[in-house]
Amino acid sequence: MDFFNKLTQKAKETYEGASKKTGELAKEAKIRMKMNENKSTINSLYQEIGKKVYEKHVNSETIDIKTELEEECTKIDVLSSEIESCLNQLRELKDKKQCPNCFKEIDLSAKFCNYCGAKQEDAEAREVEFVNDDSSNEHEKFVSDSYIEVNEENSSNEANESQSNEEPENTEKQDENE
Repeated sequence: MDFFNKLTQKAKETYEGASKKTGELAKEAKIRMKMNENKSTINSLYQEIGKKVYEKHVNSETIDIKTELEEECTKIDVLSSEIESCLNQLRELKDKKQCPNCFKEIDLSAKFCNYCGAKQEDAEAREVEFVNDDSSNEHEKFVSDSYIEVNEENSSNEANESQSNEEPENTEKQDENE
């Protein structure tokens, strides 16, 4: 009887492990799909911007980026931010974090970066205070690593890094048209 109890327990543990792993893989696939959709939308926006710039060039008109391309640029900024959020979610699923010095992906428990050797902050030292806008005097503290912004530059650098991997041709075309 003890043999069957152990066998049942082992089967249950195996099922739970497989179920958990399947759930993680499905979540990762959804996140990656969302990232790819956003990257595709960004490329379409780049094409729209390029088309507008080229039309102005053909008509020998000057283009005011602030007024004529601001909407597209804002959309790109929002989508880049969403991509960055997806990257953070993927890191969280894999128990990884990003080195604030070299922006490489490293183990969550690493005390030093494997790539650049930079000392990593402890989770306790990463508490950040978020202040609401002027209409409210409330202060909220979030300790969870998923809501921490160690350095605002890191987020923009990562978004730029993820974009630069996919769009070197678009940037060159844009430069030529200006």
